[in-house]
Amino acid sequence: MSDELLRLTVLGCATPYPSVDNPCSGYLVSSGDTHIWVDAGSGTLGPLQRHVRLDELDAIWISHLHADHSADLLTAYYGALYADVHLAAPIPLYGPPGTADRLANFLTNTPARSPIESAFAVTELHDGHQVAVGSLRLTSRAVSHGIPAFAVRIETAGKSLVYSGDTAPCPNLAELAEGCDVLVCEAESALAPVEGEQVHHTPEDAGDTASTAGARRLIVTHVGRFLTPQQAVTRASARFDGPVDYAAPDATFSIG
Repeated sequence: MSDELLRLTVLGCATPYPSVDNPCSGYLVSSGDTHIWVDAGSGTLGPLQRHVRLDELDAIWISHLHADHSADLLTAYYGALYADVHLAAPIPLYGPPGTADRLANFLTNTPARSPIESAFAVTELHDGHQVAVGSLRLTSRAVSHGIPAFAVRIETAGKSLVYSGDTAPCPNLAELAEGCDVLVCEAESALAPVEGEQVHHTPEDAGDTASTAGARRLIVTHVGRFLTPQQAVTRASARFDGPVDYAAPDATFSIG
């Protein structure tokens, strides 16, 4: 009954800009006929279309408004309204406070505000926000990234996936990930900062968060430019006893 599986397809995970063969952060989460674009970083709209059209999406969920997680909303707007896509209704878009105005400020070229609400039905996230999207249940928690930022738990039929977005280790993420089947956790930083606020995980932090949460599997993602994927996996594995994988672009993971 493969249609009942929870599937994660990696569209890209590069930071802070795309590489030749790896767009920025973006994922397609699907179960049956339900499809959610999770983060829309630079370059992810292209590979998204290998799997679904914009008018086949049930929702878009955005962790925070840094460009490597949200910039392709701008081109998606043009695709949704001015090309070969025919929306039956605006695409539900769940994002941090200020998402609608941020898009409108960039897209408006005349005295009239660009009609972003014709493309996206925007709902602002808050800590503890919950919503059902098709067969999937989404719970969002605020996390520690220096700007409004969220992680999400996606569940269906007893299966669970948690995506960290960008964040330092924090209690909200560990609580959200408690007992999950898969934790997709960023591992951007080669080292934790000696001074100043920490806003990302190191690979060791990712392993610790997975261990604290009792996750069954860890997938490290958003690996920074001063680490290789293998280094991130190896270092996270030293702190987490379960299986550890890397969110390679184009990879699909089945959960359940």
